[in-house]
Amino acid sequence: MKLLMVLTLAALPLCCSAGSGCQLLEDVIYNVINSGVSTAQLKQSIQQFIPDNATANAVDEFKQCFLQQSNDTLSNIQNLMERIYGSFWCKAY
Repeated sequence: MKLLMVLTLAALPLCCSAGSGCQLLEDVIYNVINSGVSTAQLKQSIQQFIPDNATANAVDEFKQCFLQQSNDTLSNIQNLMERIYGSFWCKAY
């Protein structure tokens, strides 16, 4: 399950320039990874992208996966995102 979450986050940024190139995307990733952000706060920050209860439930489950991880795992995910944004392939953008 950890691998699925990491791959999902790694696939999100489609372009990068000193970050993802999209502040909203970076904020969502930060809110998902940050254990100090509750599920309710996450859903409030992306409310415009939640059209129905099924999507809201999926967001709840997705965030819960991260809330169950250790701080080391969350730190590693954050490091992964920083490495992706600073990678050789992203510097071209």
